[in-house]
Amino acid sequence: MKYRLAIFDSDGTLADTLPWMRSVFNELAEEHGFRRVEPHDYERFRDLHGTAVLRELGLPLWKLPRVVSSMRRRMSEHTGTLSLFAGTSEVLQRLAARGFQLAVVSSNSRENVERVLGVNNAVLIAHFACGVSVLGKAARLLQVIRRSAVRRPEAIYIGDEIRDAEAAGKAGIAFWRGDMGPPPTGNPLQPKSGGDVYDGSRNCR
Repeated sequence: MKYRLAIFDSDGTLADTLPWMRSVFNELAEEHGFRRVEPHDYERFRDLHGTAVLRELGLPLWKLPRVVSSMRRRMSEHTGTLSLFAGTSEVLQRLAARGFQLAVVSSNSRENVERVLGVNNAVLIAHFACGVSVLGKAARLLQVIRRSAVRRPEAIYIGDEIRDAEAAGKAGIAFWRGDMGPPPTGNPLQPKSGGDVYDGSRNCR
């Protein structure tokens, strides 16, 4: 069965925004009173479950919306300096031309996501579900699937963190991990045998 709906995370998947986020992270830690992060910790945190990250940071769940809101606000002032990963526009255009419905499910604001995508890419996205709680992506994935009128086996979520994979698993859909990492030849989102979690990593351009 071929996929008909490709749902993307934004930051770290479509958009090369993680370096900027890391540059302001400790400012947010000071502002909101949680643990500062050393440079060597960032990659490890990407592979921690959502609640585990909060424990490591000493960040109570009730503070999380404030932190995320602060991050979004800061990013809105810098979207003009942020960009997509190389090749992202071409992949989105190719998928749209092949008849895929495209969607974005992100904890970032829609305004920030669309600004970084640019007008020509944003018009290719049929469904946006933005401003999602870090722990609430699974529900938004299911919402997008219902709006798209496809079956769950026909949908795939592309993200860059274990938390994205967990959300896809809870929603019962396939997952590809990588920052725009589908292979450059053939159908980049053709299902593979033997499972529905694929690791695109960072070297498949």
